[in-house]
Amino acid sequence: MDRIELSKAKSFKGKFSPTPDKSISHRAVIFSSLSKGESIIRNFLRAEDTISTMNAMKMLGIEIQENLIPPFPPLAKGGKGGFSGELVINGNGIYGLKEPFNVIDCGNSGTTIRMLSGVLSGNPFFSVLTGDESLRTRPMGRVITPLRQMGAGIMARGEDRYPPVAIKGGGLNAIRYTMPVASAQVKSAILLAGLYADGETEIIEPAKSRDHTERMLSSFGAEINVDGLSVRIKGGTELKGTGVHVPGDFSSAAFFIIGALLIKDSDITIEGVGINPTRTGLISALKEMGADIEIYNIRNLSGEPVADIHCKGGAELNAINITKEKIPALIDEFPILCVAATQAEGLTTIRGAEELRVKESDRIKSMATELRKMGAEIEEFDDGLSI
Repeated sequence: MDRIELSKAKSFKGKFSPTPDKSISHRAVIFSSLSKGESIIRNFLRAEDTISTMNAMKMLGIEIQENLIPPFPPLAKGGKGGFSGELVINGNGIYGLKEPFNVIDCGNSGTTIRMLSGVLSGNPFFSVLTGDESLRTRPMGRVITPLRQMGAGIMARGEDRYPPVAIKGGGLNAIRYTMPVASAQVKSAILLAGLYADGETEIIEPAKSRDHTERMLSSFGAEINVDGLSVRIKGGTELKGTGVHVPGDFSSAAFFIIGALLIKDSDITIEGVGINPTRTGLISALKEMGADIEIYNIRNLSGEPVADIHCKGGAELNAINITKEKIPALIDEFPILCVAATQAEGLTTIRGAEELRVKESDRIKSMATELRKMGAEIEEFDDGLSI
């Protein structure tokens, strides 16, 4: 095992752009593949999860031309990571996919397996989705239930709870589905199946989850309507190829934001960051704690709000309470928020985050265990922590 030694930083200064957004990179590949005509994706994130999505679409008959730009950091499984200057994808429409000749391996990507479950439920052929050892322990029942209600033939291991997932699609009907838990991946799977359904599919969320799918489907020409916690999509509408510029990933930027806030005399600017309001709950939480954060130069790229973020260290942070309704907008930033909470004055409580128990790892347990090793006083709950 590699050993990394860290020493205390005196200050943290500079200006940079974060890596491209992973969630948007996934969706850009899938939606371009379902569109008629050419789509060009710029600033695509080339990482193991997004490569799993690319490879899956290639197995479904989609041609993807990739123009790479250096540097190329190595991926854990071999090959090259980093940025693609652009992807050029020529889609054949929502019914232009071909039956895969083999099982589709989604690697460790929950986004890939869940979103493709929706797509493949609408296609009249047989397919099987699987993944690595970790992905095969991730829950799929919450995706399978609504897709079956729409008419998909779909089953999975462990009483339909875990991958591999076998799908015989086609002949879908629109449904009105109330989601028990806010989940962008589940919502996206239903919306994608809704593209193939007869009629208008409606989803009602218990809380607002990230809305990259709604924004991007609209830019590709889907008939989609958002009204509060309700999302409706009309089936049978063809998507049209378009250009997508992937913004910088807020979840990647979050680590640098916290680093700057916790180190005195720090001063950083992070450029070109996606600030979708369904993703930036961390900013609201940090400002409530007293952090010195400025968001400026706000603009729009491919339907997504983008801005530059300026952070200065030295401000005293105060403890806050994070309740269940705030969790969806900061779900991926939970680990780094816990780090900030260790340096805040008072008791910070984070509840309603039980979804984190079934990610690639149990993030609630992992953060409690590792921060305790460094001296943090933490109480663990089924759905969160107090720090």
